[in-house]
Amino acid sequence: MQEFDAIIIGSGPNGLSAGIELAKNNLKVLILEASETIGGGMRTGQATIPSFLHDHCSAVHPSGVLSPYFKKLSLKDFGLEWIYPEASVAHPLDDQPSVMLYKSVEKTIESLGNDAENWKRLFSNFSENGEDLLKDAMGPLSIPSKPLLMGKFGLNALRSAESFVKNHFSETQAKALFAGCAGHSILPFNKSLSAAVGMIFAVQAHMVDWPIVKGGSQNLGNALAAFFKTLGGEIRTSTKVENLNQLPDAKVFLFDTDPLQLATIASEYLPASYRKKLENFRYGPGIFKVDWALSESIPWKDPNTLKASTVHVGGKFEEIAKSEADMWNGNHNEKPYLILCQQSEFDQTRAPESRQTGYAYCHVPQGSTKDMTDIIEKQIERFAPGFRDTILAKNTMNTKNLQAYNANYYGGAITGGVADLSQFFFRPTARLDPYSTPNNKIFICSASTPPGGGVHGMCGYHAASSVLRKVFDLKPTEL
Repeated sequence: MQEFDAIIIGSGPNGLSAGIELAKNNLKVLILEASETIGGGMRTGQATIPSFLHDHCSAVHPSGVLSPYFKKLSLKDFGLEWIYPEASVAHPLDDQPSVMLYKSVEKTIESLGNDAENWKRLFSNFSENGEDLLKDAMGPLSIPSKPLLMGKFGLNALRSAESFVKNHFSETQAKALFAGCAGHSILPFNKSLSAAVGMIFAVQAHMVDWPIVKGGSQNLGNALAAFFKTLGGEIRTSTKVENLNQLPDAKVFLFDTDPLQLATIASEYLPASYRKKLENFRYGPGIFKVDWALSESIPWKDPNTLKASTVHVGGKFEEIAKSEADMWNGNHNEKPYLILCQQSEFDQTRAPESRQTGYAYCHVPQGSTKDMTDIIEKQIERFAPGFRDTILAKNTMNTKNLQAYNANYYGGAITGGVADLSQFFFRPTARLDPYSTPNNKIFICSASTPPGGGVHGMCGYHAASSVLRKVFDLKPTEL
């Protein structure tokens, strides 16, 4: 007899979500994790000085708190506590107040001048219908449940961020605010769909203030794992899987890995033509990340900046657009766009009393080993003079370090692969069911499947749903 119904390789948010969905249907599920600690990109640890807690990758979680699947799980019963800041985003500008992105559309547009009504027109309706929008957007390509809403969204979402801004905004503030959101796409701003990511992040900000997890992102992973175990699931850490033959037999295997690891580990069980497609998957640029232990809060020129969990550092739209074009073309920008998080401003468990933590990264060419620390700190100093004087200790991670930390971050790419037109819906390959493979016992459930990167568990949920229907003839959870 088979010891397990399903074996999942990888314990990131998608592996855990897939495990939960399968175990909820009374299947015997084993999750295997190569590292000593579960969680993938959700891990938290002491990277600088003891008693300073740093999120190793994912830090702020709008897609987590809004995840249609996570909402179905009673994670608060397993210790998960969200902490909400006063604002989602602050966007510093030279010699001007920071532009703030609040849950309230009305409060946000107070600083957008002549673009205020356009911002309100663009985002009010989508945020008011955000749950329906996200349910359709956070899944594989299919007929939307709200076709008119999705069609209206798609008219702008398919555009480039450059085209979107040119068509809708005329002043520095709104352009910069949207640029910061669109920068999460890790695409140059002249590419289609760079507007889609900017729009999704803006909509999410008007649905909820982007939260952090009390005690660190690790506690989200811990809550998912605890829930999974109450369903009878088993997790084994420090278990690196290099070949499918080393595993006990099971009815189905799910890979919460990047496509290259799937092609390698299951090479004997997948046709060469499919493996070739997996090997040709495009991962895109990586990141260079710095964690700081700080003696005090970051001394932003505009103190309002401290109200936001996330700070988009980079100045005007044109500057951020150049930064993202440079990294896409294999260059390192001297004034890069940064995503900076200041979790300890809202969570006192992250640092000793009166101390703070800081976290920032910039996008760099895939596989880059260039030390961007000085460049990143200069960019922060531009908007927060005296920042360097607050640094007690720091830890840096280049693309090689990131891949060593998590093998899914190939070349330092943290979002599961390029999300342009050719890979946004059809990832990792073009299949009617993107979670399936030519082997009906092998599935993929990582961020390299729709809807892509982010701590939301939706890739895992959709992959598990496919497994339940196709392998076990069972009905998945309705969202």
